Amino acid sequence: MKNAVQRFGKFLSAMVMPNIGAFIAWGFITALFIEAGWLPNEKLASLNGPMLNYLLPILIGVQGGRLVGGDRGAVMGAIATVGVIVGAPDYPMLMGSMVMGPLAGFVIKKFDQAMDGRMPAGFEMLINNFSVGIFGMVLAIIGFYAIGPLMSAILVILRGGVEILINNGLLPLAAIFIEPAKVLFLNNAINQGIFTPIGITQAAEAGKSIMYMLETNPGPGFGLLLAYWVFSKDRATKDSAPGAIIIQFLGGIHEIYFPYILMNPFVIIGPILGNICAIFFFSIMDAGLVGPAAPGSIIAFLAMSPRDSILISVIGVAIAAAVSFLVSSPIIRMAGARSLEDAQAQKDSMKAESKGAAPARTGAEVATDAIQKIIFACDAGMGSSAMGATKFRNRIKPLNLGITVTNTSVDNVPGDADVVVCQYILQDRAAQSAPQARLVTLGNFLQDPNLDALYAELEERANGGAAAAAETAVTAEEPKKSSGKAVLMKEGIRTGLPSVSKEEAIRAAGELLNKLGFVNENYIDAMLEREKLVSTYMGMGVAIPHGTSTAKGTVKKSGIVVMQYPDGVDFGDEKAYLVIGIAGVGDEHLEILGRIVESLEDEELLEKLKKEADVDTIMKTFG
Repeated sequence: MKNAVQRFGKFLSAMVMPNIGAFIAWGFITALFIEAGWLPNEKLASLNGPMLNYLLPILIGVQGGRLVGGDRGAVMGAIATVGVIVGAPDYPMLMGSMVMGPLAGFVIKKFDQAMDGRMPAGFEMLINNFSVGIFGMVLAIIGFYAIGPLMSAILVILRGGVEILINNGLLPLAAIFIEPAKVLFLNNAINQGIFTPIGITQAAEAGKSIMYMLETNPGPGFGLLLAYWVFSKDRATKDSAPGAIIIQFLGGIHEIYFPYILMNPFVIIGPILGNICAIFFFSIMDAGLVGPAAPGSIIAFLAMSPRDSILISVIGVAIAAAVSFLVSSPIIRMAGARSLEDAQAQKDSMKAESKGAAPARTGAEVATDAIQKIIFACDAGMGSSAMGATKFRNRIKPLNLGITVTNTSVDNVPGDADVVVCQYILQDRAAQSAPQARLVTLGNFLQDPNLDALYAELEERANGGAAAAAETAVTAEEPKKSSGKAVLMKEGIRTGLPSVSKEEAIRAAGELLNKLGFVNENYIDAMLEREKLVSTYMGMGVAIPHGTSTAKGTVKKSGIVVMQYPDGVDFGDEKAYLVIGIAGVGDEHLEILGRIVESLEDEELLEKLKKEADVDTIMKTFG
């Protein structure tokens, strides 16, 4: 249930967060130009209604459609969203757009799957355009007559529930659920699914909403971190707290303080009571923000405060911080805590689960002492699994266990594999391909708590004397040396590129592979299709987009291109600074992938490669 709610919240967040700039623009227009704003201007204030009622829902509908059905889904999402907007004119249809966008994407995706290979030659454009138009019209009509009125009724019920809480002084008790939900990564479901839609409606009528203040207040986390800074007995924790305070309070990244709670779960009482007191103060002062404070930093919190309420917002944050500090301090002083490192690992594991990554699971029962062959498997077996295998091979080499670590396509796992490591979305295919093997599922191949757990098992085996017993076993399988062909060349390296979308970055890498003669044009679409299957973000700021397993026929020869984005490219919640496009024939590209993995071990070099290195430096390091 928790994982399902986390994934749902993550999906809602994925629709809203790319458009948060539009929410901020609308918030500033409201704060500045309405009658009670900083610079009242009746003409400019007229922008408020169209942005709230049309722009924001349509943007969310477009993004929801794109997440499910690609670019065609985005167009369908826009058409369908207009139906719910017009069908429910009394309320901003953010909730309606969160339904219609994904629904539209799903419909067109299923149509495209049904038509795959069945379109008459020469009629592709006609069918593609008319299908979007016809299905879009049908969904807009459904939105007008059914979804719009239904969402309006739901909003009325939710608002009524909130008003009951406010009128009876019970709204502060929401903090009892909000603070634990944040630590469990359930806040996206609550924030994007409930608080933001209600807040939008309230702000449209009253110019502000207290709903925006419930989860984003940086005070509770600030007070907790301050207590650790002052009273923690662990030097590492004490020294880390000031940096965490800056990131949390000024940067708005609340996630930074979650490990401090996981170190000593009882300490969550401090943030809960702090937020309860702050919400109570905001309630009696009739406070509210004009728009979402995203991210939840003090800067955004104050920027979204009405002109006559900034002092109230400051006092509310201060109250939350003070109460959180006072309550947390004795708990921290009296109780022993786990190490921050262990708590961070737990947080990373929980975050992976919130993204839908399943924990390590057992297929066949394979004892640690019996492990002799570990296979890293991805869809095509040429990129992410190769890098993951190389990194893990290097990691366990000092253990001298003689374990073979290699990579392959998830559909071609050898029958003698003892452990298969794959991304969670591929686990069913891996289980079918290697029913005898134990499965370890993960979020990405370079950094994952489940890989750490597997390593810990093997390390314990080595320390227990199993290394000596394994001396006669097979040695770790190294990648074959390249044939001397130019897999990476200077013309395949681009540096200092401006930040673009993930799809644009992948397409740019594919176009460069095509330009250099490594692949034909069809491989570019296969790279984009591979990304839809499962992210090629590897961790540590590196992504390695490549084609699907069915696209190997479009590869002319092995090649690698390196695209450097100093400001990063968003791959979901992560940023990739090096986007390394790969086309592989056999094992010719594995040697360079090995050198790339080696460079990841040097943090200083990696930072230089991601943001500062020129073509010659990258060529010298990887080539």
